[in-house]
Amino acid sequence: MGQTGTDTDVVIAGAGPTGLMLACELRLAGADVTVAERLSRRSDETRAGGLHSRTLEVLDQRGVLDRFLAAGELQPVGHFSGLYLEFDPSESRHPYPLMILQPAVERLLEEWAVELGVRIHRSAGVSRIDQDANGVTVGLDPAGTAPAALRARYLVGCDGGRSTVRKLAGIGFPGTPATMTALIGDVELPGLPEEYIWGRRVAGGNFSAIAFEPGWHRVITSEYDRVADGTAPVTFEQLRQSLTRLAGTDYGMRAPRWVSRFNDAARQADRYRAGRVLLAGDAAHIHFPAGGQGLNLGVQDAVNLGWKLGAVIRGRAPESLLDSYHTERHPVAEAVLRNTRAQSALGRPDPQTEALRDVFASIMVYDDVNRYLRNMLTALDIRYPAGGGHALTGRRVPDAGLKTPDGTTRVYELLAAARPVLLELRPGAGTAAAVRGWADRVDLVEARSTDSDWAVPGVGGIPAPAALLVRPDGHVAWAADDGDGDGPGGPALRAALTTWFGPALPDAAIGPSRGPGPDTF
Repeated sequence: MGQTGTDTDVVIAGAGPTGLMLACELRLAGADVTVAERLSRRSDETRAGGLHSRTLEVLDQRGVLDRFLAAGELQPVGHFSGLYLEFDPSESRHPYPLMILQPAVERLLEEWAVELGVRIHRSAGVSRIDQDANGVTVGLDPAGTAPAALRARYLVGCDGGRSTVRKLAGIGFPGTPATMTALIGDVELPGLPEEYIWGRRVAGGNFSAIAFEPGWHRVITSEYDRVADGTAPVTFEQLRQSLTRLAGTDYGMRAPRWVSRFNDAARQADRYRAGRVLLAGDAAHIHFPAGGQGLNLGVQDAVNLGWKLGAVIRGRAPESLLDSYHTERHPVAEAVLRNTRAQSALGRPDPQTEALRDVFASIMVYDDVNRYLRNMLTALDIRYPAGGGHALTGRRVPDAGLKTPDGTTRVYELLAAARPVLLELRPGAGTAAAVRGWADRVDLVEARSTDSDWAVPGVGGIPAPAALLVRPDGHVAWAADDGDGDGPGGPALRAALTTWFGPALPDAAIGPSRGPGPDTF
């Protein structure tokens, strides 16, 4: 359980991909976690259908990626508003999107969460929030086996675009309204004359019929300048009528598994934290689902927040560290809202937009344009604001190969425990003395890079650094080359250690490193 006077350290509202990923990250950080989900069981709605490169990388960092690869299928292409993109295997070990349906993602994350000791209460929607200087009391709907209330140190709302937590916390949700309506459903299409249809543009909008699994298709219809009441029920007949308007036929549509509605409204929480209440995933941002970015954005929110909140709860970092969550992640979602607004606009079915699409497609054949767009969608180009002028600082660390006396490993394998890693790659780089006061929180690893140059999306190839400090989320907090400024063991490293992992413990012993001395390999 949580500290004295609390039932748990953190209550997470919502057992979707964001909430479950956050629960796993918090458990790895040593926090006690309870998830409260208003639904009585996992949803079978296949809203999201894929994981992009950066999400695959963070799952790889935690050693669970194989579970997801076994349940999905890698696809070598992506798109920007239906215009095809190509991916570059040199930018990541996982350059291609993994086609995997959201129910499978949630099942695998829930299985992992249970293994880590996360408690999950279903039929337990949040109904009340009372926070004070010491914690937050979370009132729950009196359904299922959940208690009527939970006392926690923090509450994180991962409860979707209509987030109750966000509303109860008084957090604003400004943005732009819908200009179109899209319907989505998983159905049988016995009259479809082809294997699948992707983004067919017609007068009024566009439609797709995608075969994810044998026996059924996902039908998506998008009609511009038809804005439906987002609170009204969605019916199978509405999906049939929409497809008929666009395609001239319903292809014999039958046997619906589920139907739903979405649009291009784009909104973002004006703050991701209100005292002891934080937001992540769709509770913090909604947008047109172009390019399949939503689920990925939420999972990456969770990986950014989890280690920080865990460190604060364990007393290893000051509470002010939580403010960096908004500072880093709010601009990322802001950029996604911009690119999805652009993709929605490029989908309009009129002659002017068709001409714009032709121009856009003609410049996408250039490598620089293709690279810019694919890195935007995959989140490989994110650089958080950080001090220091090294090209790696603030970026996600490349998964470089490493040599140790025990054989070879990779940078991401060092992050499985979700702990910071100070990686020394040059003999005598001098970081051991600098990290002494953080030996209880930071793992010192001495190794050698198997590659002299590292590929950095958005930058290109750079020489492997002499040393670098990697945060638990895989982003570089500090890096140095031979001969840089005050050197690998100087004040800049100690400043980064203090900023991200709290003040040094003066009497801490360095303990054993996770690598050999410089002369042994």
